[in-house]
Amino acid sequence: MTTAKEYAKLTESEKKKEDWMNAKWRPMMGWTYMITCVTDFILFPILWSILQAALKQPVTAWQPITLQGAGLYHLAMGAIIGVAAFGRTQEKLAGANNGGMQPMGQSVTKTYVSPSSGGFGSSSSFGSPTTMPTSKFAMGKSAKFAEADPDSVFDRG
Repeated sequence: MTTAKEYAKLTESEKKKEDWMNAKWRPMMGWTYMITCVTDFILFPILWSILQAALKQPVTAWQPITLQGAGLYHLAMGAIIGVAAFGRTQEKLAGANNGGMQPMGQSVTKTYVSPSSGGFGSSSSFGSPTTMPTSKFAMGKSAKFAEADPDSVFDRG
């Protein structure tokens, strides 16, 4: 760890320089997993078939190496890459490597209001506000029936 005086003496390129393994391990894990999958599921089966055809041996199917052992390799790589992606997302939200950009404030709760324009069953014209008279509707568990609305199409006999 460098002190503030030592840090001030460093050039801009030295200040930006970070251990390559710290900076590149996430993309390197992704590329390694992609190369492993391409070779085990695409390249090796093709080469296996070509080799069997060239040697005129009985044809057997390629058995993917990474699926042996119940596919533990894919489970492990999925966990590593998933946790790495989650960690990087948290770093970005905290402002790391974004030039100090901070995330916008987020609210956990959201207030829902009734729409200002009509929807299905609206008798009003397009774009005009609709109101729902709450006094005509029974609320709660004890209410069995709502009061009859003489203007409602559904309450007419």
